Amino acid sequence: MDRILFLCTGNSARSQMAEGLARAVGGDRVQAWSAGIAPKGVHPLAVRAMAERGIDISGQSSKDLSAVPRDPDVVITLCDNAADRCPAFPGRVERVHWSLPDPAAAPGTEEQRLAAFRQTRSEIESRLSAFLRERGRG
Repeated sequence: MDRILFLCTGNSARSQMAEGLARAVGGDRVQAWSAGIAPKGVHPLAVRAMAERGIDISGQSSKDLSAVPRDPDVVITLCDNAADRCPAFPGRVERVHWSLPDPAAAPGTEEQRLAAFRQTRSEIESRLSAFLRERGRG
């Protein structure tokens, strides 16, 4: 079983969606958590975008690193800021970086912003599926 921590700046969108997708796609082969450098709360459009895939992340909470296990097998950073500020973890922890745009920063109407969340969700889903397949977990 892989223990994966998804790390982003605000732990409001990308890392929350990644956590939900990892639990859904990885099933009992994956334990997933997410955290942020400066948590902001779970973005409601992230919740909506995930609900469209049948994944409920409404019960997830935005948290900092002190609220998640410090012994993951893999830390996946989802933004450049988190990659630059990612702390050291004890032991042999694999680090992976996926530079993804922040959908919460997308301008426009609510529908245009939701489209940005959908695009980010799909990109995470694609990368995560490939990552888990490579590890024999997907």
